[in-house]
This record gives sequence, C-alpha cells and structure tokens, in this order.
Amino acid sequence: MKQFILLILAAGKGTRLKSGLPKVLHHLAGKPLIEYVLDASRPLGPSSTLIVVGYEAEAVKSALAGVPAQFIDQVPQLGTGHAVQLAKPHWESHRGTILILSGDVPLISTHTLKSILETHWKTRPSVTLLSTFLEDPTGYGRVVRNSRGDVERVVEQKDASVQEQGLKEINTGIYCFEIADLVQVIGELSAANAQGEYYLTDSVGLLRRRNKRVGVMVCEDPLEAIGINSRIELAQLEQVLRGRKIKQLMLEGVTIVDPASTYVALDVRVGRDTVLYPNVFLEKGSLIGSRCQIYPNVRISNSVLEDNVIVLDSSLISESRIQSSAQIGPFAHLRRHTVIGKEARIGNFVEVKKSEIGDKTKAAHLSYLGDAQIGQGVNIGAGTITCNYDGVSKHPTVIEDHVFVGSDSQLIAPVTIHRNAYVAAGSSICEDVPEDSLAIARSRQVIKENWARKRRETRRKG
Repeated sequence: MKQFILLILAAGKGTRLKSGLPKVLHHLAGKPLIEYVLDASRPLGPSSTLIVVGYEAEAVKSALAGVPAQFIDQVPQLGTGHAVQLAKPHWESHRGTILILSGDVPLISTHTLKSILETHWKTRPSVTLLSTFLEDPTGYGRVVRNSRGDVERVVEQKDASVQEQGLKEINTGIYCFEIADLVQVIGELSAANAQGEYYLTDSVGLLRRRNKRVGVMVCEDPLEAIGINSRIELAQLEQVLRGRKIKQLMLEGVTIVDPASTYVALDVRVGRDTVLYPNVFLEKGSLIGSRCQIYPNVRISNSVLEDNVIVLDSSLISESRIQSSAQIGPFAHLRRHTVIGKEARIGNFVEVKKSEIGDKTKAAHLSYLGDAQIGQGVNIGAGTITCNYDGVSKHPTVIEDHVFVGSDSQLIAPVTIHRNAYVAAGSSICEDVPEDSLAIARSRQVIKENWARKRRETRRKG
C-alpha cells in the first residue's frame, strides 16, 4: 500500500457517559475503545500515527504508553476541526494522504479502512468520506447530496434543517484527505454554529466551493460506523461483539449451553468439545483446551486450561495454569502464578496462591496453600494452612512427593516436609520433617473428670 499518515481524534470527554474517565478509555468486551481503532488500522502500516488527546489527556497517554504514536494536546476541546488544526504542524509538511478516524468507533474493520484508502487513491478526489445509512440517524451529521448524487456538504444534526434531518445517510467521521488540499481549507473553519465548535465536516463544503472533488464510500455494515456516546450504546455493542464471539466458538465445535448468559472475551481461545455452562466468564488472555467442562458461575481470567480439565461451580481462576485432566472446585480460588498438575484435584473452598501443585495431588476442601511447592501424589487434609506470611515477608513451604498431611494442620514457613512423610492431624509444624517419618505437633490430651458438673454447680451457687 501507499504511505499515509493516521490521525486519531481522542480528546472527547463523552458527556453523556457521565464519567470521569475519558470516552476512549471506556472498556468494550475487555479492552478500551481506542484499542479497537488502533488494532484495525495497524495492519495498514501508516507511516506515522498522531493521536489528539484532551480530556484527562495523561490517562490516555498512560494507557497507550506502548503505542508508537505522537500525542497532540487539545486544550480546550473546540471540536474535530480544531483538533485537526492543532495537529497541523505534524502533518502539513507531508505529501500524500491523511486518514482521520475517531477513537470511539470500535467496530470499524481493517477491511473497510483498507477499502476507503484504495478507493481514495483510485479515484483521486480531494477528500473521500465514509458514510452509511441508518434507520434512526439521530445525533449524526447528515450527508447532503445534489441532484446528480454528488456530495455537497455534511451538516451536523443541531445545524440541520427539518428536511436535512430526514436524511438517512450519515457521516461516520472517517475521512481520507489529500494533505495538500486539506492544508488550504483547514484554517478557514468557523465556529459560527449551534455548538460553537470547529467542525471538520465543514471542510467538505469548503473544498466543494473551490471546485475540488469530494468522494464518498458507503459502509455496508452500519455497525462499523456506530460511535459510543452513552452507556446504553456501550452495552449494545458489547452484546454485538459477545454474540459474534459466541457464534464463532459454536461453529468451531464448542458447546455453549446458554449463549445469552455466557461471556467470552474476544482474544480467548476454546478447544473442540469443551462445554461452557450458563454464567461462565472467560476473560482476556485465557486459553481453554479441548474436552473441558466449565460449570456455572465460573470466572477465568488470563489463565491456561489444558485438555480435559473440569472446573466445578462458582470457582475463580486468575493468572494460573491447570494441566490436563485436573479438577477444580466447586468454590475454589486459584490466584496468580499458580500451576496445578495433571490429574490433580483442588476442591471446595480451597485457595491457592503462587504455588505449584504436583500431578495427582489432592487438596479436597477448606485449605489455604500459598507460596508452596507441592510434589506428586500428596494428600492435603481439610483445614490445612501454609502459614507463609510473618507480617513482613512471605516464606516458602515445600512438600515433597507422596506426603500425607492430616486435617487441620498448620505448616509454618519456611518449612520442608520430605518424601513419604506423614503429618498427624491437628499439628503445627515449624521444623522440617524427615523422609518416611511421622510428625506430631500438638498438645497431649488431658481429661479432668467431673470438671463440667462442678462448673455448673459453681455457677448455680453464684
């Protein structure tokens, strides 16, 4: 493709969102709106990327810190034309084309952006704008054509006549300009309108008055042109994207029991013959293998599940890896940097943090395992706790292969339980346990006969 400059307008507050967050940083299906625009335009290979920021500019810059772009501050925010004027020193000396996008149009596709560029280069007008048709065009600028069908101008909703408001063709806010022609008219924009702003759309009429050609490409899918101006629109597009992802997975061989109540982030991959039950949330960065069973009310984020994993009801898994044929839950919590071995079982009300659990090891219920290295074939009894925090630092617990830890045991780190050892139920272990030994660390049971009867008699007298 030919070289072009990319300019993204991302300065808006999004008043109707009623938020302290900049509009372009509101999340849709797990990522900020502006990231969709960047992802769609990146494969086209712009020679440089300019981003105009305004409201909470530093937050936007921070969120996009890894993006190779130049940021231009728009203070105050006086409209799209004003934004392009402020960016002018960064694009006016270049030759060729500038592609201008809005940062809040998340469903725009690479295909459509490539098409408008190619259309512009083939037909060679001064500007090519992207339009589409909406049954309800309320809030959008209307494309006004003459009797020959040529674009005469674009009029914003608040400045449109009753007749113009009846038009269904809207301006998407996406343009290809020839830089040499845009330079001639960008300084002539006026704020004499209902909003008191400088509209980039007015440049279309200014170019027409100079007898410059104005091209238009109609976007066949109106959803690509939808901008986010309210939380209602945000929810509507969320539903669209989620529906597309769910449909894709089912076509690829995933069973989704209730698509309406299942959430899967766009970058999540799920293997064939996996079953997702209602109210499952698979969040950004997750990879689910084949033949897994994910039961209701499970949330998995940024984690890997290998094949044949079962996750029972109401479990929470984040930043973890679960190896093949393991079983998790119900009501389990796996926290960051946890690895669960093959055929291992983490049962109900077990929390695991920053630990590696070996193959075929079981922690069936009511335990906390933190900063632990646990070998293969280990039995962790109910109520076992690795006491890993001394109030200042975290310490490791090591449990080697085939250890049996009895119920209600406290393993006070740093401590190592060596191979084939046993820990008696109710023990508080604070010293290493040798291989093949039994560790008992509890007080000797003492029975005081008739103590309870004497206590009752004393209380009655009292």
